[in-house]
Amino acid sequence: MTELLLFSISFFASYAGVAAYIRYSSKRGLLDVPNDRSSHQTPTPRGGGLVIVTVSLFAYCIISTCLSNTISWGYVVGALIIALVSWFDDLYSVSFIIRFFIHSAAASTVLVDSGYWNELYVPGTGFILYLGTFGVIITFFWIVWMINAYNFMDGIDGIAGLQAVLASTGWLIFALVFDYNSIYLFAGVLLFTNLGFLLHNWSPAKIFMGDVGSAFLGFTFAVLPIMAFKEKPDIAPVVPVVALFFVWFFIFDTILTLFLRLLKGERVWIAHRGHLYQRLVFSGRSHGFVAAFYGSFTAVVVIASLTFAIFRGNFEFLLISIVLFLTAALLAVSLKRNIDLIKQ
Repeated sequence: MTELLLFSISFFASYAGVAAYIRYSSKRGLLDVPNDRSSHQTPTPRGGGLVIVTVSLFAYCIISTCLSNTISWGYVVGALIIALVSWFDDLYSVSFIIRFFIHSAAASTVLVDSGYWNELYVPGTGFILYLGTFGVIITFFWIVWMINAYNFMDGIDGIAGLQAVLASTGWLIFALVFDYNSIYLFAGVLLFTNLGFLLHNWSPAKIFMGDVGSAFLGFTFAVLPIMAFKEKPDIAPVVPVVALFFVWFFIFDTILTLFLRLLKGERVWIAHRGHLYQRLVFSGRSHGFVAAFYGSFTAVVVIASLTFAIFRGNFEFLLISIVLFLTAALLAVSLKRNIDLIKQ
């Protein structure tokens, strides 16, 4: 009953909070006005992710202090400074250097408080890679990259919110199976909080998440496996694999786009429209279609990842095969749409 009450409150607080924020931001003129890089055409309230941050962090503190006594102050402090600088970025635009400094500081607080990955299971090999202190560097860049990757991918209606719902569902089931009580409760909060937001953000969106929401979610999904490692280290090598595949298509899209932009000699810290999901939208697909397209692929990989984590064995090959096939399919569809557009 405790979790049902917690999840219900999270959903209704998010849904009602976002509705109230839409009215507030519309009156105050906190609108995202379309420009030449935008995927939307009409001014839309932005910064709705502030509600996600508020509900999620409040619930996390209750869960971690009152129900499980597993609070990570590194996560709380990191999440707060990430949300703060991102909120200012939504309002006034903060330089890349300042944002990177804050992201690095947030990652460092987690490393000091919760530790880092020192071993990693390598899918397809059966080996566990012992990282030692090199794990500090890998964990640091994982956190910083996830913060920015999630932010980069929040460019069309529904895509970031749906990803959050699916990844949270994956974490909820994973934590339930492997008895990570605090993570189970927090994942449920994230699931229902983002679902409440998504009902307002689905195409055509009445509100945008903004950097305050996307950076917070990227940070949270990066830190969840580190929390799991600290809470229950007996299956620690598998946790990073699951964490990666729960957000795989966001990671793949951003890394591929960065690589292609570097090849072209572009300034990668400047906003652009080169992501695969953006290419699909600008080739004529609707926001709803593209968000659902990414979401359906993610749902399949989340299911495959959970199957692998629970049963291992032959399911490892199945997981790798599914990830490779769907990644190739995403790349093929994105490129074909753009080639067809050029021919028209």
